[in-house]
Amino acid sequence: MNILLLGSGGRECTLAWKMAQSKHLNNLYIAPGNAGTSEYGININVNPENFDSVKEAIDEYSIDCIVIGPEAPLVKGLHDDIKSDPKYNNVLIIGPKKEGAQLEGSKDFSKQFMKRHNIPTAKYQSFTLDTIENAYVFLEELKPPYVLKADGLAAGKGVLIINDLSEAKASLREMLEGKFGTASKKVVIEEFLSGIELSVFVYTDGKDYCLLPEAKDYKRIGEGDTGLNTGGMGAVTPVPFADTEFMNKISTQIIEPTIEGLKKDKIDYTGFIFFGLINVKNEPFVIEYNARLGDPETEVILPRLKTDLLEIFIASKNNTLSEIDIEFVDKYACTVMLVSDGYPGSYKKGHEIYIPKTDDSLMLHAGTKLSDDKVLTNGGRILAVTSFGESMQDALNTSYFNAEKIKFEGKYYRKDIGFDL
Repeated sequence: MNILLLGSGGRECTLAWKMAQSKHLNNLYIAPGNAGTSEYGININVNPENFDSVKEAIDEYSIDCIVIGPEAPLVKGLHDDIKSDPKYNNVLIIGPKKEGAQLEGSKDFSKQFMKRHNIPTAKYQSFTLDTIENAYVFLEELKPPYVLKADGLAAGKGVLIINDLSEAKASLREMLEGKFGTASKKVVIEEFLSGIELSVFVYTDGKDYCLLPEAKDYKRIGEGDTGLNTGGMGAVTPVPFADTEFMNKISTQIIEPTIEGLKKDKIDYTGFIFFGLINVKNEPFVIEYNARLGDPETEVILPRLKTDLLEIFIASKNNTLSEIDIEFVDKYACTVMLVSDGYPGSYKKGHEIYIPKTDDSLMLHAGTKLSDDKVLTNGGRILAVTSFGESMQDALNTSYFNAEKIKFEGKYYRKDIGFDL
């Protein structure tokens, strides 16, 4: 197969690493990719949100399968746009059509979906500027802290958790008046759930599904889960509290009703579903859906997947997904994310990176680029260092040992990943 992988982050570098091992792969093209993805395929200068350029790449490189990494092209309808042309009928697209991507693209859509299909989630209501007085009344009925979510995509910054009622009301008005652009023209207000979070992933053809390893990620910039939210500072799999009993609850109460809901609603869905979950007194609730793999969870779950990823994709095309036997590496995998000083605020790019050769960690690139054979920083999150271990601490120790060897100006990483497990 000739594959076109869209995206440029740590998720895409891990996908490229995994697909490059497949016996089914002929050529792998990554658009636009990063310094790390160039080790596994050919980077091409194509913007995933420029649909015409993506289709030109399909033609030029005789692409059989497209893997859409980031959420924006999915929510904007790339899958639909490609399939609107009959000449691409045989191209397998990994990533849902626009309607299915609304599970991530609209908090209100996903909440209505969960309510309709009896999937456990926090109590909520949705509001616009026209109904702001009703929103104030709803806030007054809730106990603090108050959770405000921009309905649309806001680059991971559209969720506010506020303890003070008057501050929550003021922040709500700011959001509805455009604090997050069009993403917050509608705001979902929901009750706060207290518990410990985890991420669960499946691959589905809309009828059957394969369960992938679960993970726990760490979003805050500071140790002890303090400071601003980021795209993710590290991840651990397996999750110790996600035992067989708890995972069975997730399957029967959340995953299976979600797949059945897609069928009942006639939503055409081929791709990954990320379930952002919270464990509340040993009961799982959905915080959010994503219509693609998470980052940095991808950097730990795919290394644990023994099964050929392309065989899973091919099975979904051949309607044999239920026959696939998924195997995992029976070890812990832990990733530590190295970021630029100043992230998630402003930071400088273009610093040279020294990356040592190592056999006991995967160096998965995120915000990097090549320039005259040098690897330079090109983003906030730079590198994910992923290692295996017989215990979580063994895996973390190896990742930290190798993270310390990597050199670039302004390097920062959290030294407490897994602290709450």
